[in-house]
Amino acid sequence: MTVDLTAALSPAPLNSGEPTGFGGAGAVTLVEGGTFCLSNRLGDVEPGRPHGLFFRDARVVSRWELLVDGCPPEPLSVLSPEAFAARFVLRRPPSAGLADSTLLVLRERVIADGMHELLTLENMGREPTAVTLELHVDADFVDLFAVKEGRVGHGRAEVAVTDGELLFHDRTDRMRGLSVSATVEPVVLPGTLMWRVVVPVGGSWQTEIIAQPTLGNQRFQAPLAPGEHYGVSAPGRKIEAWRHTATDITASHPELSQVLRRSESDLGALQIHDETGESRPFVAAGAPWFMTLFGRDSLLTAWMALPLEVDLAVGTLQQLAELQGQCVDPLTEEEPGRIMHEMRRGPAGGQVLGGNIYYGTADATPLFVMLLAECHRWGADPAVIERLLPAADAALRWIRDYGDRDGDGFVEYQRATDRGLVNQGWKDSFDGVNDSGGHLAEAPIALCEVQGYVHAALLARAELADAFDDARLAGKLRDQAAELRIKFAEQFWLPEKGWYAVALDRGKRKVDALTSNPAHCLWSGIATDEHAAELVQRLSGPEMDSGFGLRTLSSAMGAYNPMSYHCGSVWPHDTAIAVAGLLRYRQVPGAVELAGRLANGLLDAAAVFDGRLPELYCGFPRSRFPAPVPYPTSCSPQAWASAAPLLLVRSFLGLDPDVPARTLTVRPLVPPQWGRITLSALRLGPITVDLEVEGATVTAARLPDDWELITR
Repeated sequence: MTVDLTAALSPAPLNSGEPTGFGGAGAVTLVEGGTFCLSNRLGDVEPGRPHGLFFRDARVVSRWELLVDGCPPEPLSVLSPEAFAARFVLRRPPSAGLADSTLLVLRERVIADGMHELLTLENMGREPTAVTLELHVDADFVDLFAVKEGRVGHGRAEVAVTDGELLFHDRTDRMRGLSVSATVEPVVLPGTLMWRVVVPVGGSWQTEIIAQPTLGNQRFQAPLAPGEHYGVSAPGRKIEAWRHTATDITASHPELSQVLRRSESDLGALQIHDETGESRPFVAAGAPWFMTLFGRDSLLTAWMALPLEVDLAVGTLQQLAELQGQCVDPLTEEEPGRIMHEMRRGPAGGQVLGGNIYYGTADATPLFVMLLAECHRWGADPAVIERLLPAADAALRWIRDYGDRDGDGFVEYQRATDRGLVNQGWKDSFDGVNDSGGHLAEAPIALCEVQGYVHAALLARAELADAFDDARLAGKLRDQAAELRIKFAEQFWLPEKGWYAVALDRGKRKVDALTSNPAHCLWSGIATDEHAAELVQRLSGPEMDSGFGLRTLSSAMGAYNPMSYHCGSVWPHDTAIAVAGLLRYRQVPGAVELAGRLANGLLDAAAVFDGRLPELYCGFPRSRFPAPVPYPTSCSPQAWASAAPLLLVRSFLGLDPDVPARTLTVRPLVPPQWGRITLSALRLGPITVDLEVEGATVTAARLPDDWELITR
């Protein structure tokens, strides 16, 4: 019985448009929960490159190279039907003097808590063929960040051969290990599995190879049992369960439909379930380097993914609430009520950013409160929401007591030690915040979008206060939000330029670069209509609109570099938030038109990347390069990039449920070329609804009589 990857729905070929990533040109990334594998297009993990099988933030396979008769096979194609599975189609190099090969080589790989590879040889020649196969394997157990940053050095593994298995152990941490075995017993040498076989005419030969990590005395279960179809494996069952509960979103627009299918698959694979036994889902930030819980990334991804499923957002909130700051610790930047930035579980996790859990982010805390209220509107269990209210209140206290460092009413950040992040908004590279001349802003820094998130968080908690019968608190919070909105308009607006300052710096000077950050102020609703009208005009120009999405920094600014991480590149999630913000201000002239242009630019880019939007790509103008230029170290799949198309669809549908009020608002402004959009089995608390939107026509099936459909 074979692992039949061709049986999967909608297999996706990986072509030259795939972002190259840290693994180099044509790198293939597979991901499942907190495990990922990075290889070349042969399926090989090459030593000396940042390839490998990574498990719990450590590289457990640093070499996995197949030789056929002493030579690497030749690549024909790669199919990846799911984010956790791939089929590498290869051939033995032709014999000397011949143009064609007669031996097909298939490597069918599935990853989960380990790796399973079905190796198949098929003889298409006219006589039996003798083949020598060698699989060279090594492990180094180094930390994820050491691989990412090229600090690997010499391997730390010792290897032994026991009962036909290769066994590796970490010399410096005996808790970590790896076993490698095969169903057709090979000749096993230290670091090598070898088979000598004869494949008959028209026949085939197979073996299944399993790499299983060990941690202490625990050997993790292989992704597949011998002879098992990948659909019944743990990752296969998980993705099927996800698809069973998630809304089925389709479109008649082929590129949009393709990217929505890929979004569903990637978000399912990026889900991680906690280890407390409660099986709460949350989403990892992205492969290859951020396969862990992140505050900002996981919260924004969960928000964008609400049209698919609310449970992912609830699980993310619960996980973050359990890790919410309790004390003041300068090394990790933990503070009471603060929502963490990231978690690490690798061998050097405690050395990265000060600790295994690092809290240095200014925006995750208000985003937590925003998402909690949004989950309530989308039908999360009210009892669960109520149990999370103390965490929301602690978050607001952090904003007041720690986030506002100087008492001026704005949230600022400044790292506590030289290990922390210099910038602690979503543009967290060292040069991510600069003025129009390209000069770096000095901390403490108050970002414009963070103030918008705080404004939205105050209103969100006020809404929850009303829902749970605390009218006095609701009124107090709304007053605070109104005061912040006035103060923000006074101190962040640049009347001579027509946009909000990206930040206030150490001296409360306005950092005056034109960036994508003010578009987040549209999304959060802190912008006035008057300011929004001017801002739309500034965002519409070719300095900001690359043709494939919104640039992070205007091309007219001093620090602009279209090949940089945050100073001129395009991030799909950032553009999707801008689109959502523009459509929130749909009454402003030009807002809807710009939203449509930006969204279609993203879809055109997605088509080049086989329907999988990467973390970011270069911000060159479309007039110069007709296809988006990949950013060389972009994560793919990456959670909020995968979720961005869902936010686009929600925004153009004007989809806004309010389960407690039993209302479903759908105010469509769908671009004509998108055609018909269908949401089947949209779960809203106790009900399930089917929606179909085409043009201005909205059809809702299975909506109960005591609900109201609002389409005005």
